[in-house]
Amino acid sequence: MQFGSQAGSSNMCGVTLMNTPIGRVVAEVMAGKEGIELVEYPSMIRVDGTKLVEFDYDELTEALGEPFDGSIFEEISSTHYGRMVHLDDRTILFANPEDAAEYIGFDLLARD
Repeated sequence: MQFGSQAGSSNMCGVTLMNTPIGRVVAEVMAGKEGIELVEYPSMIRVDGTKLVEFDYDELTEALGEPFDGSIFEEISSTHYGRMVHLDDRTILFANPEDAAEYIGFDLLARD
């Protein structure tokens, strides 16, 4: 058996949510979005997406019937992959740092 590596991007990003009543509602909302895939385990739910995954707090507040914000997102999430950006009204995961450049100060210009 031979092992190797691939230098290309998977163009994927995602987060692991706790399988709690709030985490379940968040996962159900996300499952309805294009390009999102859920993988459910007894204690956690994987939310994976192509290019970006966006958690809109207003949308989640409406689905839950109670306020949802960044602190609740932090409570129900554990691991993630991709660039995570927290804004006042949403959390966004980007598969590629270039796509998150304006949020994270990633310099897209080559320097001498």
